[in-house]
Amino acid sequence: MLGEERREKILETLKKNSKPTSGGFFSETFSVSRQVIVQDIALLRAKGHDIISTARGYLLQEPVYFERVVEVSHNDENIEDELNLIVDLGGEVIDVFINHEVYGNLKAELNIKSRKDVKEFLKKIEEGASKPLKNLTSGNHFHTIRASSEKDLDYIEEELRNKNYIIK
Repeated sequence: MLGEERREKILETLKKNSKPTSGGFFSETFSVSRQVIVQDIALLRAKGHDIISTARGYLLQEPVYFERVVEVSHNDENIEDELNLIVDLGGEVIDVFINHEVYGNLKAELNIKSRKDVKEFLKKIEEGASKPLKNLTSGNHFHTIRASSEKDLDYIEEELRNKNYIIK
């Protein structure tokens, strides 16, 4: 097994476990020395993964979240309702993107996590000379939504469907 593949498996294991995983476990699992595991952990940290060492092993400190892309359509008057619905149900609107027939995929980061963020976003639209990206495709657009569980994403999607915002 190559080092990169081993590090991916170490990361997968850490993501699945809420309790520390010992270096000895990794060493036995991958038939390498503990020093190799220490080096793997250092490389994972260098890539930005927040792994801490405890007396009982390694623990990943990254928050667990799930993401889903939904295709929606609505008019400008429903922007606030759509975004508030998502954040009120525990979601975060990561981005908005469209598939334009001429320009291809156009995407904008939103990172909307709260009603305050929704208000600030709407204020920028109202003050600016630009129109919402969705207006280039007759209201059709996509959002990447993040939540702490698949169940939360299912509920958000169900409520968007109940409001007839979901396409398909």
